[in-house]
Parts: sequence; structure tokens; C-alpha cells
Amino acid sequence: MSDEFDAVVERVRDRVSPDADERARLQRAARTVRERAEAAVSDLPVDAEVIQVGSTARETWTAGDRDVDVFVAFPPELDRETLEAYGLQVGHAVLPEGREEYAEHPYVVGECDGYDVDLVPCYAVDDATAIQSAVDRTPFHTRYLESRLDDRLAGAVRVTKQFLKGIGVYGSDLRTRGFSGYLTELLVLEYGGFRDLVTAAADWHPPVTFDPEDHGTRSFDDPLVVVDPTDPERNVAAVCSARNVARFQHYARELLTTPREELFEATIPDPYDADAVRAAVEGRDTTPVALRFAAPDIVEDQLWPQLRKSLGGLTDELDRRGFDVFRSAAFATDGGSGTGDGSQNANDAGTAVLLVELAVAERPAIERHEGPPVHVREHATGFYEAYADDPDVSGPYVDGDRYVVERPREFRTAVEFLQSDALYDVRLGPHVESALETGHEILVGVEIAALAEVVGVELADYFDPKP
Repeated sequence: MSDEFDAVVERVRDRVSPDADERARLQRAARTVRERAEAAVSDLPVDAEVIQVGSTARETWTAGDRDVDVFVAFPPELDRETLEAYGLQVGHAVLPEGREEYAEHPYVVGECDGYDVDLVPCYAVDDATAIQSAVDRTPFHTRYLESRLDDRLAGAVRVTKQFLKGIGVYGSDLRTRGFSGYLTELLVLEYGGFRDLVTAAADWHPPVTFDPEDHGTRSFDDPLVVVDPTDPERNVAAVCSARNVARFQHYARELLTTPREELFEATIPDPYDADAVRAAVEGRDTTPVALRFAAPDIVEDQLWPQLRKSLGGLTDELDRRGFDVFRSAAFATDGGSGTGDGSQNANDAGTAVLLVELAVAERPAIERHEGPPVHVREHATGFYEAYADDPDVSGPYVDGDRYVVERPREFRTAVEFLQSDALYDVRLGPHVESALETGHEILVGVEIAALAEVVGVELADYFDPKP
């Protein structure tokens, strides 16, 4: 089994390692970008350093990647408005046909010699703990790893990245909530290679904590904690969801038990068509309810937290009202592209869906409502008097030591609730709430088959889930 594992890993390493020609092409493109940036910086009234960052700087990029990230580090005493203006000036000089994007502050993205380039301004702070914007840490990450990753470890990083991509947990964007490139590099460095990492991960008992520099100054409530070696107050793995940590463990065991290259290849399920969705719904005998609306026109790293917050608020309220949420999911059609540091371009106002699958379709016309114990005189008397003369309730009566009434249920079905203004009283993301107020469609039962045309792949994944 050891020989088989090593053979699989070796084949993957050969496949994902850029050859000499690809390396040379990327290096030429990166050099052109740096030289243009340095020329543009020389025209500014301040000094600034041009730094290539990310996987291409650390030689951990995989074959076929075409991203070059270059930062321009400005003096920390520069005010934010001036930094942004200078950053855009340099960006447009380097990428004349580039476009402006916005994460924490604006930057320019474009193309150079066939490579996608991000030209990002940051502050040249003396220490990663003194950052003035989130991107200020990135040059420290590059410097830390450049001196520690040799060719063997760089190859192990590429294999690990490909494995994480294959099992669908690579990427620190807030849609994926997976393993970032930097986190991957730190884990490989921690364990000294790919095999040792997956062997250890197979037996992790979260929460799992690593502190490479033994300098952490705070605790974290995350399933995986890797204290940033350049910042003792930051968990590099903070974005990584418990589900993705568990998926990594599951597939690590799969790979160790039955080594195979298929685990290094991402697979997208065949999309469900309307007939397949209808068959799935009828076979489950549950009641799926979906809210379909226009996705808010915001970057994905804002959109997905709001979708998840809204879904959580919706499921909590439906559970509270007795509809027994079986499972739920949020979907959104793709909008925008990655910037290389975890943020995205603006979502292009596609479709968003909040899907809630219910075990209980309809509740009785009445509901039981318990009051305080009779011996709590003041509150019990208030409860009794509030309902004593109400012709629509049964009671109050005493059950055990409490007053109880049976009153008309406000909403007998989830659809009645979703059609009411009470929908807007649940915990919703602000942009999602605005989008719902602008207009939405409620689909019930087999009606959700209409979603197949826009989220067929997501529905296939929902009805036939994999680890």
C-alpha cells in the first residue's frame, strides 16, 4: 500500500508541477509586471516597494495556474485616500486595459502576456501586528515561507493543493470556506510533507491547534487553528468550516486506504433536470420550500455570509413554529471572479435561492401556549387575565402547575408564513432582505423543479450528497 500511495503521489506531482517552459513564461510575465510597476512608482512623490507575492513568488503554484499577484507597499504614514490614489495610478500604468476592483480598498486587475494580474497597494508596515489593511500581511507571508520551503516541500504543497481542489475544499473565499494557499503551505511545512499531513489529519480530533512560532497570544473557537507565524493574534484557518475540515479528514482516510488519482480530480455532478428534481422530491415525501430572488449586486465575500445568515434565521423560525426543518441550503449563480487573496468581483445579479426542506407540511389549527406556574402570582395572574375573556382560545386551564391556553395558530403552513410580513422579522442579511422586499418567488414541493435550469448542479449535489 505504501508503494501504491507513493506511486499515485508521484504521478500527481509530475502532473501538477510546472515544467521549465511554463516556469520561464510566468517568470517573464511577472518580471514585466514588476518592471512596469517600478517605473510607475518612480514617478510618484513617495518611495514604494514592488513585491511579488502569493504562490508564484513562493514556487508553489500548480501547472496551468495563470495568476500573478504584485503588491506595491507604500509608507505607513500615507493616508488611506492617497494610498488608494497612488495604487490605482500605478495599477493603470502597469495594466492600461485593466479594470478596478474593490476588496478592502480599490486595486487594478488585468492581463499581461496571457497571465491574470492583480496589482494591489498595501502599507509597508514594520510588523504584521501593525497592519492598517488586511492585505498588509501578505508580504510577510511570502518572506516567511520563501526561506523555509525548499523544492521538495514546494512539490508537496502542489500535491496538497491538488488534493484539496479534488475534494472540493480548496479556497478561502467565503463561498468555499476552505483551505487557503497560505494555510496549505503552513500545514505542509508543519508536517514536513504530504503523506505525513494526510496521515495525521486522518486522526485529528478537532479542535486541532498548531503554533509554528509558539507565540500565540489568544485563543480561538475554530475546529482548526494555525496561529499565523507573522501575527500571534490571527488564526490562518479561521475561515475554514468544520464541514471542510471533516471532509479533509474523510478523504485523507480514503486516500490512505485506497490510493487513487481520482481523489485529486474535482468532479462536478451532472445537473439535475426538472424531471430528476420532481422524482427526488416525490421519493423523499418531504415538503421543500424555496425562496427565489435576484442575487444582491455585492461581492461574493459579502453575499455568502448574508445568504447563510438569512438561511439560518429562516430555518430557526420555521423550526420554532413546528415545521421541523429536515435540511436546508443556499444557492447562488456564479458572479465575479477571484482576486487571488480571497475576495471577489461584484456579483452579476444572478439568481439566489434559499431552500428549506420540511418534515412537517401543515400544523394543526390550534397551538398549545404555556403560561407561568400558578404560584408565580403576579405573572400567572397577568397571563390568566390576558386570555380569560378571549373567545378564540380554549382555557386558560391548569395543567400540572401551569396555566395553559390553546389558541389559534398564526400560520398553519410554512408558505403562509413566507407569504406574510413576518418573513422580514427573522434574522436576514441586510442586502438579502432588500432583495426579498424588491421581489421574490415562493416554490413549494415539486415546483422547485423550476430551479433546475439555474442551479441544476447544486440540486444534484443536494439530493445526492457526497462526503
